[in-house]
Amino acid sequence: MEAIKEHDKLIIRELAKRYMEYVTSEKQQKMIRRMRDINDLKVRRPAVLMDEIPWYQMNMDGELDCVCEGDRARGVEGWFRVNLFRIKHFRCDNLFEPVWKVRISYTSTGNGLSGNEKIVRTDDYNNIVAHEYHDVLEDESALEKFHLPEFTLHPERDEENMSFYTELLGDSMPVRLCGHDYIYFPPWDQISTLRGVEPILFDMYDRPEYLHRIMEKIVAAETAELDFIEANMPVDNTGSNLHCTPAYISGLGSPDQGLKATWFRTMAQMFSTVSPDMHEEFDLSYTAPMSERFAYTYYGCCEPLDNKIPILKKNFKNLRKLGVSPWADVNSCAEQIGGDYVYSRKPNPANVAVKTDPDIIRAEIEDTVKACIRYGCPAEFVLKDISTVSNRPENLIVWAETASSVIDEYYGED
Repeated sequence: MEAIKEHDKLIIRELAKRYMEYVTSEKQQKMIRRMRDINDLKVRRPAVLMDEIPWYQMNMDGELDCVCEGDRARGVEGWFRVNLFRIKHFRCDNLFEPVWKVRISYTSTGNGLSGNEKIVRTDDYNNIVAHEYHDVLEDESALEKFHLPEFTLHPERDEENMSFYTELLGDSMPVRLCGHDYIYFPPWDQISTLRGVEPILFDMYDRPEYLHRIMEKIVAAETAELDFIEANMPVDNTGSNLHCTPAYISGLGSPDQGLKATWFRTMAQMFSTVSPDMHEEFDLSYTAPMSERFAYTYYGCCEPLDNKIPILKKNFKNLRKLGVSPWADVNSCAEQIGGDYVYSRKPNPANVAVKTDPDIIRAEIEDTVKACIRYGCPAEFVLKDISTVSNRPENLIVWAETASSVIDEYYGED
Protein backbone atom coordinates (compact mmCIF):
# COMPACT_ATOMS: atom_id res chain seq x y z
CA MET A 1 0.00 0.00 0.00
CA GLU A 2 1.19 3.52 -0.82
CA ALA A 3 2.63 5.16 2.29
CA ILE A 4 0.56 8.16 3.35
CA LYS A 5 2.42 11.29 4.39
CA GLU A 6 1.31 13.07 7.55
CA HIS A 7 1.17 16.27 5.52
CA ASP A 8 -1.48 14.70 3.26
CA LYS A 9 -3.50 13.34 6.18
CA LEU A 10 -3.76 16.79 7.75
CA ILE A 11 -4.97 18.36 4.51
CA ILE A 12 -7.53 15.66 3.75
CA ARG A 13 -8.93 15.55 7.26
CA GLU A 14 -9.41 19.30 7.40
CA LEU A 15 -11.25 19.25 4.05
CA ALA A 16 -13.34 16.26 5.21
CA LYS A 17 -14.27 18.09 8.41
CA ARG A 18 -15.56 21.10 6.44
CA TYR A 19 -17.45 18.80 4.08
CA MET A 20 -19.05 16.80 6.91
CA GLU A 21 -20.22 19.96 8.69
CA TYR A 22 -22.32 20.79 5.65
CA VAL A 23 -23.45 17.26 4.79
CA THR A 24 -24.75 16.57 8.29
CA SER A 25 -26.44 19.96 8.67
CA GLU A 26 -30.20 20.36 9.03
CA LYS A 27 -30.22 22.23 5.72
CA GLN A 28 -28.91 19.17 3.92
CA GLN A 29 -31.29 16.84 5.74
CA LYS A 30 -34.23 19.05 4.77
CA MET A 31 -33.08 18.92 1.14
CA ILE A 32 -32.91 15.11 1.29
CA ARG A 33 -36.46 14.91 2.62
CA ARG A 34 -37.66 17.18 -0.20
CA MET A 35 -35.89 15.08 -2.84
CA ARG A 36 -37.41 11.91 -1.40
CA ASP A 37 -40.85 13.48 -1.50
CA ILE A 38 -40.39 14.35 -5.18
CA ASN A 39 -39.39 10.78 -6.06
CA ASP A 40 -42.38 9.66 -4.00
CA LEU A 41 -44.46 11.73 -6.49
CA LYS A 42 -45.31 14.58 -4.16
CA VAL A 43 -45.32 18.05 -5.70
CA ARG A 44 -42.66 19.98 -3.81
CA ARG A 45 -40.12 22.65 -4.62
CA PRO A 46 -38.12 21.02 -7.45
CA ALA A 47 -34.52 20.05 -6.91
CA VAL A 48 -31.99 22.14 -8.88
CA LEU A 49 -28.71 20.39 -9.62
CA MET A 50 -25.64 20.70 -11.83
CA ASP A 51 -23.34 17.86 -12.81
CA GLU A 52 -20.87 16.72 -15.46
CA ILE A 53 -19.02 20.01 -15.06
CA PRO A 54 -15.70 20.82 -16.83
CA TRP A 55 -13.86 21.34 -13.56
CA TYR A 56 -10.57 22.10 -15.27
CA GLN A 57 -12.21 25.39 -16.38
CA MET A 58 -13.65 26.24 -12.97
CA ASN A 59 -10.63 27.06 -10.79
CA MET A 60 -11.27 30.46 -9.15
CA ASP A 61 -8.52 32.01 -7.04
CA GLY A 62 -6.77 28.66 -6.75
CA GLU A 63 -9.64 27.05 -4.83
CA LEU A 64 -9.24 23.80 -6.77
CA ASP A 65 -5.45 23.62 -6.51
CA CYS A 66 -4.30 20.37 -4.89
CA VAL A 67 -1.24 20.31 -2.63
CA CYS A 68 -1.13 16.72 -1.40
CA GLU A 69 2.04 14.87 -2.37
CA GLY A 70 0.70 11.34 -2.85
CA ASP A 71 -1.20 10.60 -6.07
CA ARG A 72 -4.12 8.84 -4.38
CA ALA A 73 -4.34 11.49 -1.69
CA ARG A 74 -4.41 14.18 -4.40
CA GLY A 75 -7.34 12.39 -6.01
CA VAL A 76 -9.25 12.47 -2.73
CA GLU A 77 -8.24 16.10 -2.17
CA GLY A 78 -9.55 17.04 -5.61
CA TRP A 79 -12.90 15.38 -4.85
CA PHE A 80 -13.29 17.36 -1.61
CA ARG A 81 -12.20 20.66 -3.18
CA VAL A 82 -14.70 20.26 -6.03
CA ASN A 83 -17.57 19.60 -3.64
CA LEU A 84 -16.60 22.39 -1.26
CA PHE A 85 -16.54 24.67 -4.32
CA ARG A 86 -20.13 23.58 -5.07
CA ILE A 87 -21.19 24.41 -1.53
CA LYS A 88 -19.55 27.83 -1.59
CA HIS A 89 -20.45 29.08 -5.06
CA PHE A 90 -23.53 27.31 -6.46
CA ARG A 91 -26.96 28.25 -5.18
CA CYS A 92 -28.54 24.88 -5.85
CA ASP A 93 -29.03 21.46 -4.32
CA ASN A 94 -26.27 18.90 -3.87
CA LEU A 95 -26.09 15.11 -3.78
CA PHE A 96 -23.68 14.56 -0.91
CA GLU A 97 -23.29 11.59 1.43
CA PRO A 98 -21.80 11.57 4.95
CA VAL A 99 -19.58 8.56 4.23
CA TRP A 100 -16.64 7.67 1.99
CA LYS A 101 -17.79 4.67 -0.01
CA VAL A 102 -15.33 2.07 -1.26
CA ARG A 103 -16.89 0.03 -4.05
CA ILE A 104 -16.41 -3.74 -3.99
CA SER A 105 -13.78 -4.64 -6.60
CA TYR A 106 -14.34 -7.08 -9.42
CA THR A 107 -13.09 -7.52 -12.97
CA SER A 108 -14.62 -8.85 -16.16
CA THR A 109 -13.16 -10.78 -19.08
CA GLY A 110 -15.38 -8.70 -21.39
CA ASN A 111 -17.66 -10.10 -24.07
CA GLY A 112 -15.07 -10.47 -26.84
CA LEU A 113 -16.25 -7.46 -28.83
CA SER A 114 -14.16 -4.29 -29.03
CA GLY A 115 -14.55 -1.09 -30.99
CA ASN A 116 -12.41 0.74 -33.51
CA GLU A 117 -12.62 4.51 -33.32
CA LYS A 118 -10.97 7.79 -34.18
CA ILE A 119 -10.99 10.51 -31.53
CA VAL A 120 -10.67 14.26 -32.06
CA ARG A 121 -10.01 16.56 -29.08
CA THR A 122 -10.47 20.27 -28.67
CA ASP A 123 -7.89 20.30 -25.85
CA ASP A 124 -5.88 17.91 -23.71
CA TYR A 125 -8.00 18.27 -20.56
CA ASN A 126 -11.63 17.86 -21.57
CA ASN A 127 -13.01 14.33 -21.36
CA ILE A 128 -15.69 15.31 -23.89
CA VAL A 129 -14.25 14.31 -27.27
CA ALA A 130 -15.53 13.62 -30.79
CA HIS A 131 -15.76 9.94 -31.77
CA GLU A 132 -15.84 8.39 -35.22
CA TYR A 133 -16.75 4.72 -34.79
CA HIS A 134 -15.92 2.18 -37.48
CA ASP A 135 -18.28 -0.76 -38.00
CA VAL A 136 -16.60 -3.86 -36.53
CA LEU A 137 -19.84 -5.88 -36.81
CA GLU A 138 -20.56 -5.23 -40.46
CA ASP A 139 -20.36 -8.95 -41.22
CA GLU A 140 -22.36 -11.40 -39.13
CA SER A 141 -19.29 -13.58 -38.75
CA ALA A 142 -17.89 -10.90 -36.43
CA LEU A 143 -20.39 -12.00 -33.80
CA GLU A 144 -18.48 -15.26 -33.51
CA LYS A 145 -16.02 -13.37 -31.31
CA PHE A 146 -18.74 -12.83 -28.71
CA HIS A 147 -18.64 -14.79 -25.47
CA LEU A 148 -20.36 -14.35 -22.15
CA PRO A 149 -18.16 -12.43 -19.72
CA GLU A 150 -16.75 -14.02 -16.61
CA PHE A 151 -16.29 -12.03 -13.40
CA THR A 152 -13.84 -12.25 -10.52
CA LEU A 153 -14.05 -10.64 -7.10
CA HIS A 154 -10.88 -9.11 -5.66
CA PRO A 155 -11.20 -9.03 -1.87
CA GLU A 156 -7.50 -8.23 -1.54
CA ARG A 157 -8.12 -4.93 -3.33
CA ASP A 158 -11.08 -4.23 -1.07
CA GLU A 159 -8.93 -4.80 1.99
CA GLU A 160 -6.17 -2.55 0.66
CA ASN A 161 -8.61 0.20 -0.35
CA MET A 162 -10.38 0.13 3.00
CA SER A 163 -7.05 0.29 4.82
CA PHE A 164 -5.83 3.22 2.72
CA TYR A 165 -8.94 5.39 3.00
CA THR A 166 -9.44 4.60 6.68
CA GLU A 167 -5.88 5.67 7.46
CA LEU A 168 -6.11 8.75 5.23
CA LEU A 169 -9.42 10.02 6.63
CA GLY A 170 -8.96 8.96 10.24
CA ASP A 171 -12.00 9.89 12.32
CA SER A 172 -12.92 12.83 10.06
CA MET A 173 -15.33 10.74 7.97
CA PRO A 174 -16.71 7.17 8.08
CA VAL A 175 -15.42 4.71 5.45
CA ARG A 176 -17.66 1.87 4.26
CA LEU A 177 -17.32 -0.99 1.75
CA CYS A 178 -20.35 -0.99 -0.56
CA GLY A 179 -21.82 -2.76 -3.57
CA HIS A 180 -23.76 -1.17 -6.42
CA ASP A 181 -26.31 1.54 -5.63
CA TYR A 182 -27.96 1.45 -9.08
CA ILE A 183 -27.49 -0.24 -12.45
CA TYR A 184 -26.97 1.77 -15.60
CA PHE A 185 -27.49 -0.12 -18.85
CA PRO A 186 -27.42 1.87 -22.14
CA PRO A 187 -27.36 -0.96 -24.71
CA TRP A 188 -27.53 1.20 -27.82
CA ASP A 189 -24.74 3.42 -26.58
CA GLN A 190 -22.67 0.25 -26.34
CA ILE A 191 -23.68 -1.06 -29.75
CA SER A 192 -23.06 2.29 -31.45
CA THR A 193 -19.44 2.22 -30.25
CA LEU A 194 -19.05 -1.05 -32.16
CA ARG A 195 -20.79 0.08 -35.34
CA GLY A 196 -21.40 3.82 -35.47
CA VAL A 197 -24.96 5.12 -35.70
CA GLU A 198 -25.74 5.06 -39.43
CA PRO A 199 -25.25 1.29 -39.97
CA ILE A 200 -27.68 0.62 -37.12
CA LEU A 201 -30.34 2.91 -38.54
CA PHE A 202 -30.01 1.31 -41.97
CA ASP A 203 -30.16 -2.19 -40.50
CA MET A 204 -33.47 -1.47 -38.80
CA TYR A 205 -34.92 -1.62 -42.32
CA ASP A 206 -32.44 -3.81 -44.17
CA ARG A 207 -31.37 -6.40 -41.57
CA PRO A 208 -33.63 -6.21 -38.54
CA GLU A 209 -32.99 -9.84 -37.61
CA TYR A 210 -29.26 -9.09 -37.40
CA LEU A 211 -29.82 -6.16 -35.03
CA HIS A 212 -31.91 -8.43 -32.84
CA ARG A 213 -29.05 -10.94 -32.72
CA ILE A 214 -26.65 -8.20 -31.62
CA MET A 215 -29.04 -6.88 -29.00
CA GLU A 216 -29.68 -10.38 -27.65
CA LYS A 217 -25.96 -10.85 -27.06
CA ILE A 218 -25.48 -7.46 -25.40
CA VAL A 219 -28.43 -8.19 -23.11
CA ALA A 220 -27.07 -11.67 -22.34
CA ALA A 221 -23.74 -10.15 -21.28
CA GLU A 222 -25.47 -7.59 -19.05
CA THR A 223 -27.71 -10.27 -17.54
CA ALA A 224 -24.63 -12.34 -16.68
CA GLU A 225 -23.19 -9.36 -14.82
CA LEU A 226 -26.46 -8.70 -12.97
CA ASP A 227 -26.56 -12.36 -11.92
CA PHE A 228 -22.98 -12.10 -10.66
CA ILE A 229 -23.67 -8.91 -8.73
CA GLU A 230 -26.78 -10.30 -7.12
CA ALA A 231 -25.07 -13.54 -6.13
CA ASN A 232 -21.82 -12.08 -4.84
CA MET A 233 -22.24 -8.68 -3.26
CA PRO A 234 -24.69 -6.71 -1.14
CA VAL A 235 -26.33 -3.77 -2.86
CA ASP A 236 -26.24 -0.27 -1.44
CA ASN A 237 -29.72 1.19 -1.11
CA THR A 238 -28.49 4.34 0.63
CA GLY A 239 -27.03 5.98 -2.47
CA SER A 240 -27.94 9.61 -3.16
CA ASN A 241 -27.03 9.82 -6.84
CA LEU A 242 -28.93 8.28 -9.76
CA HIS A 243 -26.82 9.49 -12.69
CA CYS A 244 -26.82 13.19 -11.75
CA THR A 245 -30.35 13.05 -10.27
CA PRO A 246 -31.59 12.30 -6.75
CA ALA A 247 -32.00 8.62 -5.89
CA TYR A 248 -33.71 9.14 -2.52
CA ILE A 249 -37.06 7.34 -2.52
CA SER A 250 -39.35 5.32 -0.27
CA GLY A 251 -40.14 1.71 -1.05
CA LEU A 252 -36.71 0.33 -1.92
CA GLY A 253 -36.28 -3.25 -0.80
CA SER A 254 -33.83 -4.19 1.91
CA PRO A 255 -30.26 -4.97 0.81
CA ASP A 256 -30.84 -8.70 1.26
CA GLN A 257 -33.40 -8.51 -1.58
CA GLY A 258 -30.59 -7.87 -4.05
CA LEU A 259 -31.41 -5.76 -7.08
CA LYS A 260 -34.93 -5.11 -5.78
CA ALA A 261 -33.24 -2.62 -3.46
CA THR A 262 -31.91 -0.55 -6.35
CA TRP A 263 -32.82 1.62 -9.32
CA PHE A 264 -32.43 0.64 -12.99
CA ARG A 265 -31.46 3.34 -15.46
CA THR A 266 -31.62 2.90 -19.21
CA MET A 267 -32.18 4.87 -22.41
CA ALA A 268 -31.64 4.82 -26.17
CA GLN A 269 -30.17 8.18 -27.10
CA MET A 270 -29.54 7.31 -30.74
CA PHE A 271 -33.25 6.44 -31.18
CA SER A 272 -34.25 10.13 -31.33
CA THR A 273 -35.36 9.77 -34.97
CA VAL A 274 -36.64 6.20 -34.66
CA SER A 275 -40.40 5.62 -34.73
CA PRO A 276 -42.19 4.55 -31.54
CA ASP A 277 -42.87 1.10 -33.03
CA MET A 278 -39.22 0.51 -33.84
CA HIS A 279 -38.15 1.97 -30.51
CA GLU A 280 -40.38 -0.53 -28.80
CA GLU A 281 -39.19 -3.43 -30.98
CA PHE A 282 -35.45 -2.87 -30.74
CA ASP A 283 -35.09 -1.38 -27.27
CA LEU A 284 -38.04 -1.62 -24.91
CA SER A 285 -38.82 -5.26 -25.65
CA TYR A 286 -35.39 -6.03 -24.12
CA THR A 287 -34.86 -3.41 -21.42
CA ALA A 288 -38.36 -3.42 -19.93
CA PRO A 289 -38.22 -7.12 -18.93
CA MET A 290 -34.78 -6.50 -17.38
CA SER A 291 -36.20 -3.62 -15.34
CA GLU A 292 -38.52 -5.97 -13.46
CA ARG A 293 -35.54 -7.16 -11.41
CA PHE A 294 -35.37 -3.70 -9.82
CA ALA A 295 -37.51 -1.52 -7.58
CA TYR A 296 -37.76 1.49 -9.90
CA THR A 297 -36.73 2.56 -13.41
CA TYR A 298 -35.44 5.88 -14.68
CA TYR A 299 -35.64 6.18 -18.48
CA GLY A 300 -34.12 8.74 -20.81
CA CYS A 301 -31.16 11.01 -21.31
CA CYS A 302 -30.50 13.39 -24.23
CA GLU A 303 -33.13 11.92 -26.55
CA PRO A 304 -36.51 13.74 -26.79
CA LEU A 305 -39.26 11.42 -25.52
CA ASP A 306 -42.42 13.48 -26.04
CA ASN A 307 -43.68 11.06 -28.72
CA LYS A 308 -42.45 7.95 -26.85
CA ILE A 309 -44.09 8.36 -23.44
CA PRO A 310 -47.08 6.12 -24.26
CA ILE A 311 -44.85 3.16 -25.11
CA LEU A 312 -42.71 3.76 -22.02
CA LYS A 313 -45.79 3.72 -19.82
CA LYS A 314 -46.99 0.53 -21.49
CA ASN A 315 -43.72 -1.39 -21.20
CA PHE A 316 -42.22 -0.41 -17.85
CA LYS A 317 -44.19 -1.59 -14.84
CA ASN A 318 -41.95 0.21 -12.34
CA LEU A 319 -41.24 3.43 -14.25
CA ARG A 320 -40.76 6.31 -11.83
CA LYS A 321 -38.62 8.96 -13.52
CA LEU A 322 -38.54 10.27 -17.12
CA GLY A 323 -35.84 12.40 -18.72
CA VAL A 324 -37.06 15.54 -20.51
CA SER A 325 -34.19 16.68 -22.71
CA PRO A 326 -33.52 20.16 -24.16
CA TRP A 327 -35.05 18.95 -27.43
CA ALA A 328 -38.31 17.67 -25.98
CA ASP A 329 -41.64 19.52 -26.03
CA VAL A 330 -41.88 20.59 -22.39
CA ASN A 331 -45.66 21.09 -22.41
CA SER A 332 -46.43 17.82 -24.15
CA CYS A 333 -44.19 15.95 -21.73
CA ALA A 334 -45.80 17.62 -18.71
CA GLU A 335 -49.29 16.77 -19.92
CA GLN A 336 -48.37 13.11 -20.47
CA ILE A 337 -46.31 12.72 -17.30
CA GLY A 338 -48.75 14.47 -14.96
CA GLY A 339 -48.40 13.26 -11.39
CA ASP A 340 -47.53 9.69 -12.40
CA TYR A 341 -43.75 10.09 -12.82
CA VAL A 342 -40.94 12.48 -11.93
CA TYR A 343 -40.41 15.08 -14.64
CA SER A 344 -36.59 15.11 -14.85
CA ARG A 345 -35.87 18.25 -16.83
CA LYS A 346 -32.46 18.69 -18.48
CA PRO A 347 -31.95 22.38 -19.35
CA ASN A 348 -29.82 23.22 -22.38
CA PRO A 349 -26.07 23.25 -21.54
CA ALA A 350 -25.45 25.42 -24.62
CA ASN A 351 -26.82 28.30 -22.53
CA VAL A 352 -23.71 28.20 -20.31
CA ALA A 353 -21.16 27.27 -22.97
CA VAL A 354 -20.02 30.78 -23.94
CA LYS A 355 -21.72 33.48 -21.90
CA THR A 356 -24.74 33.10 -19.69
CA ASP A 357 -27.73 35.36 -20.29
CA PRO A 358 -30.00 35.40 -17.21
CA ASP A 359 -33.02 36.27 -19.35
CA ILE A 360 -32.55 33.14 -21.49
CA ILE A 361 -32.05 30.98 -18.40
CA ARG A 362 -35.11 32.47 -16.73
CA ALA A 363 -37.31 31.89 -19.78
CA GLU A 364 -36.23 28.25 -20.12
CA ILE A 365 -36.79 27.42 -16.44
CA GLU A 366 -40.04 29.37 -16.28
CA ASP A 367 -41.53 27.56 -19.29
CA THR A 368 -40.93 24.23 -17.60
CA VAL A 369 -42.15 25.40 -14.20
CA LYS A 370 -45.42 26.66 -15.64
CA ALA A 371 -45.98 23.38 -17.50
CA CYS A 372 -45.26 21.30 -14.39
CA ILE A 373 -47.56 23.39 -12.20
CA ARG A 374 -50.31 23.24 -14.84
CA TYR A 375 -50.23 19.44 -14.97
CA GLY A 376 -49.21 18.64 -11.39
CA CYS A 377 -45.80 17.15 -12.17
CA PRO A 378 -43.27 16.39 -9.43
CA ALA A 379 -40.12 17.81 -11.00
CA GLU A 380 -36.37 18.26 -10.85
CA PHE A 381 -33.95 20.37 -12.91
CA VAL A 382 -30.56 18.88 -13.75
CA LEU A 383 -28.08 20.88 -15.83
CA LYS A 384 -25.58 18.31 -17.14
CA ASP A 385 -23.46 17.36 -20.17
CA ILE A 386 -21.57 20.63 -19.73
CA SER A 387 -18.58 20.17 -22.04
CA THR A 388 -17.38 23.78 -21.68
CA VAL A 389 -18.06 27.09 -19.96
CA SER A 390 -15.36 28.85 -22.03
CA ASN A 391 -13.22 29.19 -18.90
CA ARG A 392 -15.92 31.34 -17.29
CA PRO A 393 -16.85 29.80 -13.90
CA GLU A 394 -19.35 32.62 -13.43
CA ASN A 395 -21.53 31.04 -16.13
CA LEU A 396 -22.56 28.26 -13.76
CA ILE A 397 -22.81 30.56 -10.78
CA VAL A 398 -25.24 32.77 -12.70
CA TRP A 399 -27.19 29.77 -14.00
CA ALA A 400 -27.66 28.32 -10.49
CA GLU A 401 -28.70 31.69 -9.03
CA THR A 402 -31.13 32.43 -11.85
CA ALA A 403 -32.71 28.98 -11.95
CA SER A 404 -33.13 28.89 -8.17
CA SER A 405 -34.65 32.37 -8.09
CA VAL A 406 -37.30 31.29 -10.62
CA ILE A 407 -38.10 28.24 -8.49
CA ASP A 408 -38.37 30.52 -5.44
CA GLU A 409 -40.96 32.70 -7.21
CA TYR A 410 -43.23 29.80 -8.09
CA TYR A 411 -42.71 27.34 -5.22
CA GLY A 412 -41.35 29.49 -2.41
CA GLU A 413 -37.96 29.26 -0.77
CA ASP A 414 -37.13 25.96 0.84
